[in-house]
Amino acid sequence: MKPVLPHAQLDWDDQGRPYSRVFDDVYFSDKSGLEETRYVFLGQNNLRERFAALANGGRLVIGETGFGTGLNFLCAWQLFEQHAVAGARLHFVSVEKYPLNAPDLQRALALWPELKPFADQLLAQYFAIHQGFQRLILDNGRVTLTLLIGDALEQLPQLDAQIDAWFLDGFAPAKNPDMWTAELFAELARLAAPGSTISTFTSTGWVRRLLNAAGFKMKRTPGIGHKWEILRGVFLGWPEDSAAPVSAKPWFARPTPLDGERHALVIGAGLAGCATAASLAARGWQVSLLERHDALAQEASGNPQGVLYLKLSAHGTALSQLIVSGFGHTRRLLEQLQRGVDWDDCGVLQLAFNAKEAERQAQLAAAFPDDLLHLLDRETAERRAGISLQSGGLFYPEGGWVHPPALCQWQARHPNIRILTHRDVLELRRVGGQWQAWDGKSLLADAPVVVLAGAAEIKRFPYSSELPLKRIRGQITRLHQTSASQSLSTVVCAEGYVAPARLGEHTLGASFDFHNDDLTPTAAEHAGNLHMLEEISMDLVARLGADTLQPETLEGRAAFRCTSPDYLPIVGPLADNQAFTDVYNALSKDARQTPDILCPWLDGLYVNSGHGSRGLITAPLSGELLAAWLDNEPLPLPRAVAEACHPNRFALRRLIRGR
Repeated sequence: MKPVLPHAQLDWDDQGRPYSRVFDDVYFSDKSGLEETRYVFLGQNNLRERFAALANGGRLVIGETGFGTGLNFLCAWQLFEQHAVAGARLHFVSVEKYPLNAPDLQRALALWPELKPFADQLLAQYFAIHQGFQRLILDNGRVTLTLLIGDALEQLPQLDAQIDAWFLDGFAPAKNPDMWTAELFAELARLAAPGSTISTFTSTGWVRRLLNAAGFKMKRTPGIGHKWEILRGVFLGWPEDSAAPVSAKPWFARPTPLDGERHALVIGAGLAGCATAASLAARGWQVSLLERHDALAQEASGNPQGVLYLKLSAHGTALSQLIVSGFGHTRRLLEQLQRGVDWDDCGVLQLAFNAKEAERQAQLAAAFPDDLLHLLDRETAERRAGISLQSGGLFYPEGGWVHPPALCQWQARHPNIRILTHRDVLELRRVGGQWQAWDGKSLLADAPVVVLAGAAEIKRFPYSSELPLKRIRGQITRLHQTSASQSLSTVVCAEGYVAPARLGEHTLGASFDFHNDDLTPTAAEHAGNLHMLEEISMDLVARLGADTLQPETLEGRAAFRCTSPDYLPIVGPLADNQAFTDVYNALSKDARQTPDILCPWLDGLYVNSGHGSRGLITAPLSGELLAAWLDNEPLPLPRAVAEACHPNRFALRRLIRGR
């Protein structure tokens, strides 16, 4: 059975209100959904007072079971906007098994004209919403929405967060008993911050008793409309008579958040560095972005066109989860840029160029829903691509191409970011609680936090020299558009890729060379790229006149991809390598041990690197992941995926293998 992202199945009553066919229940009160939300969720959690009390740089995290139409979220956002100081932030985490599709969401939210300014922003970001963790950045980064798409009891155990206020929503307990269980309430308790509040529209006795048993102190309070009573409560702490939740292993635990000056140096202004700078700046950090070249995005991030291509596994690996979440996040960011010049959502077609690839594609098509990817036969693929092809293949309808420098420039435009070009950091020194960046004799900048985002160049620093990053040279070829090549209407990939023209030029590439350290483009690699074009489409070769081109006359550029042995990026805080080995040496004798010893972190030193050829998809979300590590926020990815990307994974493997 092919999975389908199970969108909500709705009927609409004569007042235009949505009704769930699956649960045979309403989405909100037929009296006044707005009043009920404000009374049950905003009022019982004292949100007006709590928003007003937030300091500049302060944050409140709300968790919700059942995103539904987004009504609770929009009402909370409206109240936050009315009462919080300009420098405060709202983080809203909501789980939803049956998300509304975009047209249904738009229709439902049209019922509340007073919420339109907030609903319009949500709708403008509400696409590429796929299974798993999906992050939406709203109100210029002041409001973050993390949607967990899937069953609550599958998604919430993967969440790493501290929730200040819980909205226990969802369809009525009698209609949806799976949402009102001891297992679910244990997850709410695990995620609850000390003193966290909770409220719900039901007053059912067994719900109250189960919540009390999970560590919440619940009480009945007068209801609203036709609800006589509702429940509100506060989290007192994990109950003594049940096993406490398993905490993160110390080498993956969060470092103690830094107090004081919120200033960071980010070294390297490609996709990873600009994303990191943007995520920190949106949280009120002052960021100095240091780049050794004379402008942003001069190395691998400087190619004219990169492809939003999802290289997935059918087996739900950490890398696949990262790619699906990262793809959605990048795709939403691109809406800020100019379509046709900075990016285009023309789709991506991956050809089934041999039997093994066809088999792989069939497995993927069986594992993922159609709106993410689906198979096209040869005839349909040719119509979609606008050219003749050797085969059909796998089509990604929301994919396309991006001009990476445009994304970097947009991210680095934040007023809290200071761009410092011609700054080649050769040495880092830790002096008096500050990291100092030196180019030899000159101090370039200093701050309490530094993020290394300079691809494989970060191996020059002793703190990060052990990270197993390797460089792979890649060369692209630029081909002038012809009147006949204008018909190419989607990115087409086989071993290489070719994109529809941007500003009169097609990008063709990219080579893989593990041995060449020279970045001068070579005729041999242009010839190799032309050969890859022949494998994609002889028709396109003819349309471009590529069979008459001399490789030595072609233009292009070469750059180094930077990748790790497990193809996952390296994102997170750095530990002192030697001290790590000493402290956790017991693991070399018994890998099942978890020594109760704090990790020897290098205070304020972080890394965002190793994105390989997937930087467009993984780097922007990795910026959010780093900001979450630094600001002690809900992680934008499942905990296991964040751990799979953690820099400490390599030191840990070395210890366990006894090296």
